[in-house]
Amino acid sequence: MQKNAPIGIFDSGIGGLMVAHAIKNVLPNEDLIYFGDTAHLPYGDKSTATIQAYAIKIADFLIQQKCKIIVIACNSASAAANDLLKEYVASKATIINVIEPMVSHVANTCDTKTVGVIGTKQTVNSAIYPDSIKKITESINVKSLATPLLVPMIEEGFLHNRIAHDVIDKYLGNSELKEIDALVLGCTHYPLIKSEIDNYFNHKVEILDSSIITANYLKSFLIENGLSNTTNKIGKNRFFVSDLTDSFEYSAKLFFGEPVVLEKYKLWE
Repeated sequence: MQKNAPIGIFDSGIGGLMVAHAIKNVLPNEDLIYFGDTAHLPYGDKSTATIQAYAIKIADFLIQQKCKIIVIACNSASAAANDLLKEYVASKATIINVIEPMVSHVANTCDTKTVGVIGTKQTVNSAIYPDSIKKITESINVKSLATPLLVPMIEEGFLHNRIAHDVIDKYLGNSELKEIDALVLGCTHYPLIKSEIDNYFNHKVEILDSSIITANYLKSFLIENGLSNTTNKIGKNRFFVSDLTDSFEYSAKLFFGEPVVLEKYKLWE
């Protein structure tokens, strides 16, 4: 595995650009190749088998680009396809997802606390967070709530207005999230409304952002395994999507934090 090879990152759409941006911040020398499956979003209401089929196609593309690491920057895909992708990719690349680093972080820092998880229906129904945390420690109480309206709300640009506040208040006021000490943002879109969520809880609940935790985990993994890019250059970024519209161009800039050039690549020929 070439240490100067690129890092591949994929998501069902453009939410994973939050993860890509966090990775670029902590690993500026690394080349990044991002793939957003915008033709098939959202993954949150798709079946496990369908998500797995999409993930295999994307992994093939990223392997063709000679990526040394493939980051599943989507909680729904991480829950549905992680094990399959690890087996499928084998020694060609290392698979890292956004759930395992978060689970490790929660298990090691939230001992005896009550932790909430919000995410898509796919992620919450999979029970991946409570089941994975329970395998490490029994001392953490995990409460999960599906919040399906948040993704379309964010993608439509309703971030800091009354509509956003009403939807956020409705979800976070659910009895399932009462008396939590920390909240896992179990979708890569949610960091865009992190401040609103933090304000709802009056800054008394620790808000756990998987994009930052995953980026730091990846940095440690590269160092420990001698896979860090050793060149002094600033890494190059390429962004691919399976469908391209004007709105994606705008949203991509919003999620990545700076202008990006999107290239269209059809998964299914």
